[in-house]
Amino acid sequence: MESKGRIFSGVKPTGKLHLGHYIGILLNWEKLQYEYDCIFSVVDLHALTDPVKVKDNLQENIYHVLAMFIACGIDPLKAHIMLQSENSDHAFLSWILQNYIGYGQVKRMTQFKDQYQKHNVTNGLFNYPILMAADILLYDCAYVPVGIDQKQHLELARDMVDRFNSIYGQQGFKSPSPLINKVGSKVKLLSDPSKKMSKSDNNEKGIIFLLDKKEDVISKISRAVTDGENKIKYDEANKPGVSNLMQIYSSIGEIEISEIEKKYENLSYQDFKKDLIDIVWNRLDKIQNKYYSIIDDKEYLNSVLDSGLEYSLFLSNKKVEEIKKIIGLKRLN
Repeated sequence: MESKGRIFSGVKPTGKLHLGHYIGILLNWEKLQYEYDCIFSVVDLHALTDPVKVKDNLQENIYHVLAMFIACGIDPLKAHIMLQSENSDHAFLSWILQNYIGYGQVKRMTQFKDQYQKHNVTNGLFNYPILMAADILLYDCAYVPVGIDQKQHLELARDMVDRFNSIYGQQGFKSPSPLINKVGSKVKLLSDPSKKMSKSDNNEKGIIFLLDKKEDVISKISRAVTDGENKIKYDEANKPGVSNLMQIYSSIGEIEISEIEKKYENLSYQDFKKDLIDIVWNRLDKIQNKYYSIIDDKEYLNSVLDSGLEYSLFLSNKKVEEIKKIIGLKRLN
C-alpha cells in the first residue's frame, strides 16, 4: 500500500501508561502504521521539563514506554521507533525555530498557562511546544495525530512554518495537518469524569493502568462514576460518567456508540459495567503478555531503537542541511 504521507508522534516517559494513552494514542498509532510512513518516539527530552519528577526512574520509564509501544501493536517492521534524545537534530532545530515565533504566542499556550498558575515552571516547559514543532517539522510530516488538548501546539508549529517560509520566500518547511480521533481522544477519570485521565492525578482509583491486575480493573470499573438514571445513553453534558465508559467500550470493543445504546437499551449499569470489564481485561491481558515477554530483552529493545534512529537521522540530517543552507548557516565551499 502506498503511504499517504509521513507522521511523527511521541509519548513522554514520565510514568506508567494507562488506558487514556492506549485509547487516545497507541490504538490510533496501530492503525496509522499501515497507511502512513510513521515515526513514533519516546520523547525523553520533553520529560526533562520536570527533572525532579523523572530523575530517579527516567531510564526505566524509557524502556517501559518502548515495550508498551510494541505490546500495544506497534510493529517495528512497519513503523520506526526512536528515542528523541539520540537524534540531536531535534534540539538543534528547536533552537532555530525559536527565532520564528513570538514570545506572546508561546505564552498563550494553554498547557503552559495552566502549569504556571499551579507552581513555578521551568523555561523548558515554556519552550515545550517549540521542541514539539521541531519534532514534527524535522521530518516534513503531512499529518500529526494529536489529542484535542495538543491541537493548539500544532497550530503554533504551523505559524512557525508560515513565518519561516514568508521570510525566506521559499518552502523550507511543510505545514502539517492534525489527525484527531472522533472517539476516545480524551478519556476521563473514572472517579471524576470532569477531568482527563492523567498519570499525574493523585487518585489512582480513577485510572486504569495498562499493567493493572484483573482485580484492579474489576474494582475501578465497578466503582466508576455514573448517575442515578440507570440508562445507557451517550450525553457528555448530562451523563459524563456513562458517556466516558461508553467511549472506552466503543474504542476497545470496536463498536459504534449508537450500537452500544441499542444493545443495552433495556439493561442496567451493572450489566454494562460487567461487559466492559471483560472487554477491557481481555485487551489488557494480551498487552501484558506481550509486554512481559520483551521488557527484559534489552538487546531486542535496543535493536528497535537503533533501527529507528538510523531512519530518523537519514531524514533529519537532510532537512537540517537544507534549512542551514536557506538561513545562511552553511559554509561556502
